[in-house]
Amino acid sequence: MSELSDRIFIGGGGEAYGLPQEMLLKYANRHGLIAGATGTGKTVTLQILAEELSAAGVPVFMSDVKGDLSGLAVAGTEGFKLHEAFTSRAGKIGFDDYAYDSFPVTFWDLFGKSGHPIRTTVAEMGPLLISRLLELTEAQEGVLNIAFRISDEQGLPLLDLSDLQALLVWVGQNGKDLSLRYGNVSAASVGTIQRRLLVLENQGGANLFGEPALELTDMMTTDPDGRGRINILASDSLMAAPQLYATFLIWLLSELFEELPEVGDPDKPKLVLFFDEAHLLFDGAPKPMVDKVEQVARLIRSKGVGVFFVTQNPDDIPEDILGQLGNRVQHALRAFTARDRKQLRHAAETYRDNPRFSTEQAIREVGVGEAVTSMLQKKGVPGIVERTLIRPPSSQLGPITAAQRRAVIAGSPLAGKYETKLDRESAFEMLRKRAEDAAKAAEESEKAEEEADLALREYKAGRRYTGARVERSTSRKTRKDSGWGSAIGGVVLKELKGTTGKRIVRGILGGLFKGR
Repeated sequence: MSELSDRIFIGGGGEAYGLPQEMLLKYANRHGLIAGATGTGKTVTLQILAEELSAAGVPVFMSDVKGDLSGLAVAGTEGFKLHEAFTSRAGKIGFDDYAYDSFPVTFWDLFGKSGHPIRTTVAEMGPLLISRLLELTEAQEGVLNIAFRISDEQGLPLLDLSDLQALLVWVGQNGKDLSLRYGNVSAASVGTIQRRLLVLENQGGANLFGEPALELTDMMTTDPDGRGRINILASDSLMAAPQLYATFLIWLLSELFEELPEVGDPDKPKLVLFFDEAHLLFDGAPKPMVDKVEQVARLIRSKGVGVFFVTQNPDDIPEDILGQLGNRVQHALRAFTARDRKQLRHAAETYRDNPRFSTEQAIREVGVGEAVTSMLQKKGVPGIVERTLIRPPSSQLGPITAAQRRAVIAGSPLAGKYETKLDRESAFEMLRKRAEDAAKAAEESEKAEEEADLALREYKAGRRYTGARVERSTSRKTRKDSGWGSAIGGVVLKELKGTTGKRIVRGILGGLFKGR
């Protein structure tokens, strides 16, 4: 890290390059962009930024799409084939204290295979994000909102997918009655939601929902030596379910926004997030979702959180969000077609011009490990764009072995905390109990009715010999269906007249607001 504790070193220096490029820590929560074509050095830039932030005592969260970032947990070695190139580059850019080192890493995995499991509850995810995850229509999203409303009003906790599936069964069976209060509830919409939940479950997405739920403070820790922990989400397998990946990242952003207190302008961030393959967050997302992500991104910096979007082309990021990204590292862009050239010009126009060279030409020409960069300067003013040699990483370049990963996970301060999934009483169990109680009550009522009917028949038979008149008994009531779904309908619908559970407050993206 730079000798000055208020900044981190990015690179630069040498002939044909400008002044050394450094990012001021006080502006690291003003967000950033790392862009460039495949194979131009984005991963190394991610790696060195994580190293520098960790050394400055700033925790980091990053998604590891290719598995290469796991090398942060192990120090580089002189036997590495690029050792001489790295030391040569360090000398060229004035990185005099360059040395190999490892960093404190915590591995996470939504599937629980390559890191500590990450879970949240269905209630915390909220109807808006789950609708995005399941790619629901407006009508289907409306039905899901009704289910969440009933959950909130009736004190039926939605923790895992079985809770949501059970509640949707009841909603579908009582759609006619619910429509009078909440609006149309279509059985077809309920069926579509159930099918998509089944697909999500088959893809392994059910692992995301349940308890123990992630405590965000576990991602915002420092080691005893003062270095921030680097949280790495294993995302290589997750790329097979891009909707799940994107929804999780948006959820994480919204949860941080909801939970963290305002801190104003801290000397350094409380957490910095790196979202790789950032275009997946916005591809196919409805405008209301994009608008809310833009709103969260704009406001979350006051919570001390910085967000860096990593993508191939700046055009992958919506314009309103792109305008908020103050710290930028632009690796090479290729311009083979007219559309490519247009995107290249647009990317160049987002930088503050340097009279020494053409920004557009520089973006086209920079080699692997080089970039054009612009960091926020004093008073948050964008710095003049510079051609920059990115500093070499101190940790291992490339992935670690499976055995090394297991050792890091076993030695983690969080080892054992999230590995065992809990299954406490929630909507599924509560609805089942209500159904069983209702079925039992119905059975007892029917038994009493049958006993009374038998007694009446015996009484009538006895009176035939005395000549006394016996009134005809009323016709026997039709036997009620004591099945699980129908029993729930009779019990739960009564409770819709009032609120039996604590009403829940939901946040900007539909998740539970923890500050209640």
